[in-house]
Amino acid sequence: MNRRHFLSTTAATLAASAASSSFAAGPGEKKMRVAVIGHTGRGAYGHGLDTMWLKIPESEIVAVADADPKGLEGAQAKLKLSKGYADYRKMLEEVKPDIVSIGPRHIDQHHEMIMASIAAGAKGIYLEKPFVRSLVEADEVVNACAKSKCKLALAHRNRYHPALPRIVQLIKDGAIGRPLEYRTRGKEDPRGGSLDLWVLGSHLLNLTNFFAGDYLACTATVLQNGKPVTKADVVDGAEGIGPLAGNEVHARFEMQSSLPVFFDSVQGAGAKTAGFGVQIIGNGGIIDLRIDEEPIAHYLEGSPFRPVTKPRAWVPISSAGIGKPEPIENLKELCGGHLLAGQDLIAAIKEDRDPLCSAQEGRTTIEAISAVFESHRLGGQRVTLPLKTRQNPLTLL
Repeated sequence: MNRRHFLSTTAATLAASAASSSFAAGPGEKKMRVAVIGHTGRGAYGHGLDTMWLKIPESEIVAVADADPKGLEGAQAKLKLSKGYADYRKMLEEVKPDIVSIGPRHIDQHHEMIMASIAAGAKGIYLEKPFVRSLVEADEVVNACAKSKCKLALAHRNRYHPALPRIVQLIKDGAIGRPLEYRTRGKEDPRGGSLDLWVLGSHLLNLTNFFAGDYLACTATVLQNGKPVTKADVVDGAEGIGPLAGNEVHARFEMQSSLPVFFDSVQGAGAKTAGFGVQIIGNGGIIDLRIDEEPIAHYLEGSPFRPVTKPRAWVPISSAGIGKPEPIENLKELCGGHLLAGQDLIAAIKEDRDPLCSAQEGRTTIEAISAVFESHRLGGQRVTLPLKTRQNPLTLL
């Protein structure tokens, strides 16, 4: 069974089970014990990586850790826990959870939290994106997960959406004619440029990895106020990202599918009604994916390069197909609330398989991001992946 077929059956099964509330521990089967790590003031609990487990019948939250006293008090009340921990290491040592949910959005904490969770014997980890700060850290995590057989899943929520395999089939069946390219843009808000690439572009590059296959090469340029970034522009990036520079990014990736992927982000160029998403462009139509929205995708029939005299309408794509009603109830909550992702992680632990969005795929996304800066460092040269440079390329300017 290839990965796309596997995703199709797994995502659909999980969504149907969740919608019917049938995804629960069987008779005599113990629930997965979940420990939550947050850090109020430094990324908090991500986008609901604490409360998600309250809605998954197969799991129970047994502990929470937060270095901020007020944040910890609030987390205990929200999660209905009598005891909390200021030190997540102590929590892991005492509780020995089955699953650790790592919520902080500031990724300079991720590597240490992941390695501590693995050392404590966790069977699974659910991690807020982006993955980690560098390929050095990514390599260490992937190797540690493989050695310990710990299943790590990333909170790229859209990757668990049951409409994705339907979109793959639509493309295969010729809905957009001959596929030509993938176009992606970040939110292009005040974070536009390199920060946008890291924080929001990671969602997009993870999706195009699914559709277009492995990243093979990259050519890119990174600008600060219209000029190529130099060492003098490098600062300590927000959200714990580390060395960062540039408020404008333009990148082209060569992919396993032979179709190019483009990523662009310009600070202040975005609008709330447009931008953040992926467009799969063919000579006979376009499929547009909006991140964290429902419906996740829309279809526009016809050549995108030929003017028309009559308006053409964008038609929603559900897990059932183009223009068909969504058969899965509460899909926005199931996907956006991480319920499908959490259920897939539990299934991955039980079935001894990779989660749908695994540590390996997290590393692939970080490698694509790093390739943008490596190409720029080398004057826009074409760089092949995997990269020889495993540290942040901006440190080598």
